[in-house]
Amino acid sequence: MKKAVAIAAVMLLSVVAIAGKAEREYMKNEVQPAVKKAQDNFKKFCGCSLAITVNEKTIVTTDDMYPAKHIANSVADGVEGYCTDDASKKAVCQMKSLEIAKAKESTFTFKGGKGVATTDGQSHTSFDMMTQQLDK
Repeated sequence: MKKAVAIAAVMLLSVVAIAGKAEREYMKNEVQPAVKKAQDNFKKFCGCSLAITVNEKTIVTTDDMYPAKHIANSVADGVEGYCTDDASKKAVCQMKSLEIAKAKESTFTFKGGKGVATTDGQSHTSFDMMTQQLDK
């Protein structure tokens, strides 16, 4: 019986090691390029810098990373159509940093120059949700 438990433990450890590699690769190859594109597009179209971070304490699995990538993509895709006039640029440029995290609900909060966009693991915060808060 002890041998079977030991074999099961080794098999589980192997699966965890593979999952860790898969998660690191997904973060490197999918999420981080999406974050970089969002930052670059924000600067290009809105004229100001936005530091985007992914909270790796809450965004752990590839299932968590998928909607986090979509939050970054939403920013990257949304800024060109939104930052078309000075008032809109001024509104979104209040946000100096954006943290992408996982929480119980998909929400966007903004305070003191910092935005926090969350995913609940299924849905994600869109750039439109962010601008509703920023453009008040």
